[in-house]
Amino acid sequence: MTNPTAAMIVIGDEILSGRTRDSNMHYLAGELTKVGIDLREVRVVSDDAAAIIAAVKALSAAHTHVFTSGGIGPTHDDITADCIAQAFDRHIDVRDDARALLAAHYARTGSELNAARLRMARIPDGATLIENPVSTAPGFTVGNVHVMAGVPSVFQAMVASVLPTLTGGKPLLSQTLRIQRGEGDIAGPLADLAQRYPDLSMGSYPFQLNGVYGANIVIRGQDGARVDAAMAELSALFPA
Repeated sequence: MTNPTAAMIVIGDEILSGRTRDSNMHYLAGELTKVGIDLREVRVVSDDAAAIIAAVKALSAAHTHVFTSGGIGPTHDDITADCIAQAFDRHIDVRDDARALLAAHYARTGSELNAARLRMARIPDGATLIENPVSTAPGFTVGNVHVMAGVPSVFQAMVASVLPTLTGGKPLLSQTLRIQRGEGDIAGPLADLAQRYPDLSMGSYPFQLNGVYGANIVIRGQDGARVDAAMAELSALFPA
């Protein structure tokens, strides 16, 4: 059986402008690898409704799971929730359970649950709330799309809330060999090795350090014995 697949949609003009560096993709990829869900595609889209809706429709049809980050806050440009509702043809409004969470949170902190903050309680019909132990305002799941905040600490907390509810596959195992030779020298033997192990993924990632060229060769797969065998052959080809 093949592993479930996933895609991610990173939403926000601040990412595309270079003002904010996205770290959520890196975190999500690592967490999904641990549970055997293969992250196959990531799209970064602007705060544009048509672009968000199109990405949600395309990726939710192509993958087992879709994770979004960004655009569910209290400001006018936080339009992700409305776009998800449109993509799934769902009505959206303030939901009582989400409102109650926010009301209790702002009562504890002595802040007002004003109209802007209440926007974070607008949830598409039929959605399941995603717990947010950091700042309370929930994410939500509609169909196979998990909608999460863009703030890294909140995104990570929401991922931790969602992953135990998903069925994964076999975790992807990996080993790395650091070779101090240029890629041009190792490309041929590496290609031959890859042909002998078609069930494994082999990647070459070059580096230059103090004038020395080299590459980190990463071998990945679900069968630990096969990864071990391929790594043993690679080490014999390029002894330290």
